[in-house]
Order: sequence, then C-alpha cells, then structure tokens
Amino acid sequence: MIHLGEYNTLEILRDTEPGLFLGDGNEGEVLLPNRYVPKVFEIGDKIEVFVYLDNEERPVATTDHPYIKNGDFALLRCNQVTEYGAFLDWGLVKELFCPFKEQAFKMKAGGWYLVHCYLDEETERLVASSKTNRFLDNKELTVGQFDEVDLIVSHPSELGMNVIVNKTHLGLVFNDDIYKDISVGDRLKGIVKKVRPDNKLDISLNQIGYRNIEPNADFILNELHDNGGFLPVHDKSDPELIKERLQMSKKSFKKAVGSLYKERQIEIKSDGIYLR
Repeated sequence: MIHLGEYNTLEILRDTEPGLFLGDGNEGEVLLPNRYVPKVFEIGDKIEVFVYLDNEERPVATTDHPYIKNGDFALLRCNQVTEYGAFLDWGLVKELFCPFKEQAFKMKAGGWYLVHCYLDEETERLVASSKTNRFLDNKELTVGQFDEVDLIVSHPSELGMNVIVNKTHLGLVFNDDIYKDISVGDRLKGIVKKVRPDNKLDISLNQIGYRNIEPNADFILNELHDNGGFLPVHDKSDPELIKERLQMSKKSFKKAVGSLYKERQIEIKSDGIYLR
C-alpha cells in the first residue's frame, strides 16, 4: 500500500512521457514527474520517494524532502492566507493547507507556526493544525521519571514553556528550570523530572540530582579550558550571573563545583574558579 504523507520505497514500473510510474508490488501506482527522475535508472529499481497530493488532488511522488510528514510536528512559515485558510511552506511545490478551524490563532502571511500534519479522514488530504495539544495524550504514559526524552518546544505559559514529549505527550518546563534561551519549534533533549498523579509531566532540560553532577562538571571543565583556566564565578556569585554564564542554576553549579573541588581539579578563590 502506498502511504500519503510518508516516505515509500517503490519499484520503477515503466518510463512514460510525464515521468516514471512507481508501484508498491500490489496494485498501487504513483507518478514520479520528470523533474524528479534520476539521471540513471533501470526498470525494476527501487527508489525512496515522498507521496502527497498534487494541485489536482492526485497522488504524486517526489524525491524532495518536506519539512514535515504525516504524524509529525514542525515549525513552518505561512506563505499566504486566503478565504479558505492558510497555506504553509513545507518544502514542496504544493503548499500545505491549514484550515481556519485548525488555527489556534489566526495565521498571518510571513508568520511562523508550530503545526501537526495529519491525514484528514473526510477529505483524504494532508492538512496542518496549529492546535497541537489535541494530538497529544497523557492518559497512558509511555515514559517514566528520569527517562531521557525528545522535546519540541510548543508554546509559553505563565508557569514556563510547554513541550511536546516524544511526539506523544504534553509536558512543562517550569521557568525556574530554563537556563538558556529556547523558542517555539526548538528540538531538545530533556529528562522527565516528575510524573504527577494526574499524569502531567514536569520536564527538566538538565539531568536530575546526582545524575546532573557529572555532565555539569564536564561542562564547567570545558568552559575553564576554553577560557584560559579561569571563570569569574564561584559559590557566592549572583544566581543570574551563573545562569547567564553557564546556563545552569546556582544549585547545580555548586554541586558540580563541589565535585570538581573534591577531585582536586579546580581551585576556588575570591574572584572565581581556576583549573589546578
């Protein structure tokens, strides 16, 4: 079966005037237009293509790689808004349509929006939605405390930044745990800091507790090496200075520095820390 909105490995069946016809080994066929036909090929060769609908709503194949595929999330630019909805640049000739009903906020040409791509069952078309939360579910979690997870920054709130966890769940990074600039659409690694009784996920951008000491200590050592063996921060420095300089909390900094000091890798002086 040929899947819309996904990459398919298909067999070259025949060469025609408009391009190559590809098949899935059953009855499914799709056209690969001439502009995407490889310079060298043979009938029977296998080729990986992305399949979507062209301007006449016919399945068509391309060797281009879109910025998003069915079931994924991505930050896309709005090219234009018409009476029907918004049209987004997803890296293909035909733009990705986002109906007004699927817009969390009214889209504007030139704006960037985090969207989810899905196959609409009624129209059998690939469409986008910026109402990303409705494609996430925390009823049955597939992650637990201290698990490393893939994150996509979703949208800000008063408490912090909402994140999409493993493309499946909704999580929150609290303001106190954000030590570097992050923006909507950023892809990051994180740790499940806490699973709440209602299955809400607290996410940390750093390792938790003792797990955090080693990577933070390594980071501080690297910073010392890159800065001539000296950093103008110590355990009495202002937390905002530590956050700005090292992208970590003062608590994490003190734990890491304490570990390095015990291992006799650094000296702590009134003006900062030094490599031994």
